[in-house]
Amino acid sequence: MARNPKITFIGAGSTVFMKNIVGDVLQRPALSGATIALMDLNPQRLEESAIVVNKLISTLGVKAKAETYSDQRKALSGADFVVVAFQIGGYEPCTVTDFEVPKKYGLRQTIADTLGVGGIMRGLRTVPHLWKVCEDMLAVCPEAIMLQYVNPMAINTWAISEKYPTIRQVGLCHSVQGTAMELAHDLDIPYEEIRYRAAGINHMAFYLKFEHRQADGSYRNLYPDLLRAYREGRAPKPGWNPRCPNKVRYEMLTRLGYFVTESSEHFAEYTPYFIKEGRDDLIEKFGIPLDEYPKRCIEQIERWKGQAEAYRSADKIEVKPSKEYASSIINSVWTGEPSVIYGNVRNNGCITSLPTNCAAEVPCLVDASGIQPTFIGDLPPQLTALIRTNINVQELTVQALMTENREHIYHAAMMDPHTAAELDLDQIWSLVDDLLATHGDWLPEWARTSRKVQAA
Repeated sequence: MARNPKITFIGAGSTVFMKNIVGDVLQRPALSGATIALMDLNPQRLEESAIVVNKLISTLGVKAKAETYSDQRKALSGADFVVVAFQIGGYEPCTVTDFEVPKKYGLRQTIADTLGVGGIMRGLRTVPHLWKVCEDMLAVCPEAIMLQYVNPMAINTWAISEKYPTIRQVGLCHSVQGTAMELAHDLDIPYEEIRYRAAGINHMAFYLKFEHRQADGSYRNLYPDLLRAYREGRAPKPGWNPRCPNKVRYEMLTRLGYFVTESSEHFAEYTPYFIKEGRDDLIEKFGIPLDEYPKRCIEQIERWKGQAEAYRSADKIEVKPSKEYASSIINSVWTGEPSVIYGNVRNNGCITSLPTNCAAEVPCLVDASGIQPTFIGDLPPQLTALIRTNINVQELTVQALMTENREHIYHAAMMDPHTAAELDLDQIWSLVDDLLATHGDWLPEWARTSRKVQAA
């Protein structure tokens, strides 16, 4: 009798996200008997997640089974796939700190989970926990594939490949396919008729090709249509979030000739052009949603209260396909049926104009052999140059983590495009001191003492 896969969720208390992936997995015939191992430190969230998984199993009428764990290594024992989704420090206190402390210096952010001082701090909090997952995997499931859904994605993926190069891992995001769907909607073209190829780093990959399949089987370049729609005010169309009108990326398309895969609210803080003290005209013109992520966190926490109750009392749970890649990857590895996904992996020469050891986001073939990145070559020089400004920050954060050299935290902040555009060197040093002191025990021990304290 064929063995069924064991899929372990670390951070299973991210219930809505976990539900989407489990729902996708259990609808695939080859995976419908999977063991779903749920691990979380929060007993209430773990219980809520177990209720959801068991109701999914009964709704779909499949033979899968759910197990719950508070012990990470036990949850990982014998796993074939490990899905990681957690936020160290949560909304309170850590996200609040990442926004409120920089504000005292006049440094405003939108999302602060990937780059900037917020992204650096999140990386310092998060990577040590991902490394613990890797240690446990090497002990009890060394061949398992880690599907990592944690921000800051590029810093995390890079740090894992540096310290645990044998771990089979991929960082997963939904921005590539999500943005392609948005652009198809902006142009009133069915998404199924779009063909694209994207590459870069997480949250700063670009569509090198974005095309529409014609009736005769040929493909037409859609970039002229996107530019025209923007210039004529037909794009971007209103999206899911009225606070985020998505104008930044269209503006960058007019400057760079290529469209970036992550949202305008993210992109505004990865560059020095849009969020500037005393330039409210820019904030208004491009509709930049300052403090957007804290607002989303509050809304999400509120929404979850009602959602958890609804799941608890529901007999059945509706299962809709999500746009996440996880089930496609698991199915391809398990059955050998090939698929193509966009994944974050060690570059290893896939993008020849970026450093070999950085984390690149590229198309990957997935089959029984695992995740195989495809070769891209050089990116257009203007894209390479912009991406490098973000890689500098990622590299220095990873160096800080690898060497436990606190100085590199300051160097990372100093190189950040948005931070450097707003603050002078003394302000940057002082801001990092304040962030390290405020985060305290959420950071690894070597990072906790500020420079001032250390010097004294």
